[in-house]
Amino acid sequence: MSSVQTPREIKLLVRSGCHLCLAAAKTVEEVTSRMGYAWQSVDIDQDPELLAQHSEEVPVLLVDGRVRDFWVIDAQRLESLLSG
Repeated sequence: MSSVQTPREIKLLVRSGCHLCLAAAKTVEEVTSRMGYAWQSVDIDQDPELLAQHSEEVPVLLVDGRVRDFWVIDAQRLESLLSG
């Protein structure tokens, strides 16, 4: 059995001054570092399209371009998603 991780694109959409975003970033960092994945934080205030789509939902977790969670990022759910 191979232990090579499938490449995933993991993005956390955040806004400056968002306390939920800070907690979400900590959760995403803990899970992805433990599982060997990289992730990217994206400030939606710098992207008009993302701001229009997600201004009321931040933080938003995107995995491979699909919304997987928002507001509160669940560590167990993220780990399960990345394991599958």
